[in-house]
Amino acid sequence: MTGETMLAAPVDGQVVLVGNAETIAVPSGQVVTLQDVIWNEAGTQGLALRFRFVAPQIARDRGEVDFETASADMLALCEDFALPRIAEFGPQPTQIIISLSDQPLPFGETAPEITQFFEAYRIENGACIWEMF
Repeated sequence: MTGETMLAAPVDGQVVLVGNAETIAVPSGQVVTLQDVIWNEAGTQGLALRFRFVAPQIARDRGEVDFETASADMLALCEDFALPRIAEFGPQPTQIIISLSDQPLPFGETAPEITQFFEAYRIENGACIWEMF
Protein backbone atom coordinates (compact mmCIF):
# COMPACT_ATOMS: atom_id res chain seq x y z
CA MET A 1 0.00 0.00 0.00
CA THR A 2 2.46 2.48 -1.31
CA GLY A 3 2.66 5.72 0.63
CA GLU A 4 -0.30 4.86 2.85
CA THR A 5 0.86 2.14 5.19
CA MET A 6 3.96 0.50 6.47
CA LEU A 7 4.59 -3.18 7.06
CA ALA A 8 4.76 -4.21 10.69
CA ALA A 9 6.08 -7.45 12.11
CA PRO A 10 3.81 -10.52 11.85
CA VAL A 11 1.78 -11.10 15.01
CA ASP A 12 0.55 -14.59 15.91
CA GLY A 13 0.47 -15.80 12.30
CA GLN A 14 -0.96 -12.53 10.97
CA VAL A 15 0.64 -9.83 8.90
CA VAL A 16 -0.32 -6.40 10.16
CA LEU A 17 -0.10 -3.23 8.08
CA VAL A 18 -0.40 0.02 9.97
CA GLY A 19 -2.15 3.01 8.40
CA ASN A 20 -1.33 6.68 8.67
CA ALA A 21 -3.65 9.56 9.55
CA GLU A 22 -4.71 10.30 5.95
CA THR A 23 -8.47 10.79 5.61
CA ILE A 24 -10.25 8.39 3.24
CA ALA A 25 -13.29 9.63 1.32
CA VAL A 26 -16.60 7.85 2.01
CA PRO A 27 -20.15 8.62 0.78
CA SER A 28 -21.34 10.10 4.09
CA GLY A 29 -18.45 12.56 4.23
CA GLN A 30 -17.49 11.45 7.74
CA VAL A 31 -13.81 11.47 8.70
CA VAL A 32 -12.37 7.95 8.27
CA THR A 33 -8.74 6.89 8.61
CA LEU A 34 -7.11 3.49 8.20
CA GLN A 35 -6.02 1.99 11.52
CA ASP A 36 -4.53 -1.20 10.13
CA VAL A 37 -4.94 -4.19 7.83
CA ILE A 38 -4.73 -7.68 9.26
CA TRP A 39 -4.03 -10.66 7.05
CA ASN A 40 -5.49 -13.73 8.76
CA GLU A 41 -4.24 -17.22 8.13
CA ALA A 42 -6.42 -19.35 5.90
CA GLY A 43 -9.20 -21.12 7.77
CA THR A 44 -12.25 -23.13 6.80
CA GLN A 45 -13.64 -20.16 4.84
CA GLY A 46 -10.26 -19.30 3.29
CA LEU A 47 -8.05 -16.27 3.70
CA ALA A 48 -9.61 -13.10 5.14
CA LEU A 49 -8.27 -9.56 5.05
CA ARG A 50 -9.47 -7.23 7.79
CA PHE A 51 -9.39 -3.53 6.99
CA ARG A 52 -9.88 -1.67 10.27
CA PHE A 53 -10.78 2.01 10.16
CA VAL A 54 -11.26 4.73 12.78
CA ALA A 55 -14.44 6.77 12.33
CA PRO A 56 -15.05 9.07 15.34
CA GLN A 57 -18.47 10.18 14.08
CA ILE A 58 -20.03 6.75 14.79
CA ALA A 59 -19.61 7.22 18.57
CA ARG A 60 -22.83 6.51 20.50
CA ASP A 61 -22.65 9.57 22.74
CA ARG A 62 -21.54 12.15 20.19
CA GLY A 63 -21.93 10.39 16.88
CA GLU A 64 -23.56 11.85 13.85
CA VAL A 65 -23.41 8.71 11.69
CA ASP A 66 -25.82 5.82 12.28
CA PHE A 67 -25.28 2.18 11.31
CA GLU A 68 -27.24 2.40 8.05
CA THR A 69 -25.11 5.31 6.86
CA ALA A 70 -21.94 3.60 8.09
CA SER A 71 -22.93 0.43 6.18
CA ALA A 72 -22.89 2.36 2.91
CA ASP A 73 -19.49 3.76 3.87
CA MET A 74 -18.18 0.24 4.65
CA LEU A 75 -19.30 -1.03 1.23
CA ALA A 76 -17.55 1.92 -0.40
CA LEU A 77 -14.41 1.22 1.65
CA CYS A 78 -14.49 -2.40 0.49
CA GLU A 79 -14.97 -1.58 -3.18
CA ASP A 80 -12.97 1.64 -3.51
CA PHE A 81 -10.23 1.16 -0.91
CA ALA A 82 -9.75 -2.55 -0.14
CA LEU A 83 -10.37 -4.20 -3.53
CA PRO A 84 -7.80 -2.12 -5.43
CA ARG A 85 -5.17 -3.03 -2.82
CA ILE A 86 -5.67 -6.75 -2.23
CA ALA A 87 -3.15 -7.79 -4.89
CA GLU A 88 -0.44 -6.15 -2.74
CA PHE A 89 -1.01 -8.69 0.06
CA GLY A 90 -0.07 -11.93 -1.72
CA PRO A 91 -2.63 -14.74 -1.95
CA GLN A 92 -6.10 -13.43 -2.77
CA PRO A 93 -8.55 -13.47 0.14
CA THR A 94 -11.96 -15.10 -0.05
CA GLN A 95 -13.37 -12.51 2.33
CA ILE A 96 -12.80 -8.86 3.19
CA ILE A 97 -13.93 -7.66 6.60
CA ILE A 98 -14.39 -3.93 7.05
CA SER A 99 -14.67 -2.51 10.54
CA LEU A 100 -15.26 0.99 11.83
CA SER A 101 -14.43 2.00 15.38
CA ASP A 102 -14.94 5.41 16.96
CA GLN A 103 -11.45 5.11 18.54
CA PRO A 104 -8.36 3.02 17.79
CA LEU A 105 -8.59 -0.35 19.51
CA PRO A 106 -6.02 -3.17 19.47
CA PHE A 107 -7.17 -6.15 17.40
CA GLY A 108 -9.03 -8.74 19.43
CA GLU A 109 -9.69 -6.46 22.39
CA THR A 110 -13.14 -5.36 23.49
CA ALA A 111 -14.15 -2.07 25.03
CA PRO A 112 -17.88 -1.59 25.70
CA GLU A 113 -17.49 2.20 25.62
CA ILE A 114 -16.18 2.13 22.03
CA THR A 115 -18.68 1.91 19.17
CA GLN A 116 -17.69 -0.64 16.51
CA PHE A 117 -19.41 -1.67 13.27
CA PHE A 118 -18.40 -4.69 11.17
CA GLU A 119 -19.37 -5.95 7.73
CA ALA A 120 -18.04 -8.95 5.81
CA TYR A 121 -17.90 -9.25 2.03
CA ARG A 122 -16.98 -11.98 -0.40
CA ILE A 123 -15.21 -11.02 -3.58
CA GLU A 124 -17.19 -11.87 -6.69
CA ASN A 125 -16.53 -10.61 -10.23
CA GLY A 126 -14.40 -7.76 -8.90
CA ALA A 127 -17.08 -6.53 -6.48
CA CYS A 128 -17.72 -6.75 -2.75
CA ILE A 129 -20.84 -8.81 -1.98
CA TRP A 130 -22.22 -8.41 1.54
CA GLU A 131 -22.28 -11.56 3.69
CA MET A 132 -23.95 -12.08 7.03
CA PHE A 133 -21.19 -11.62 9.61
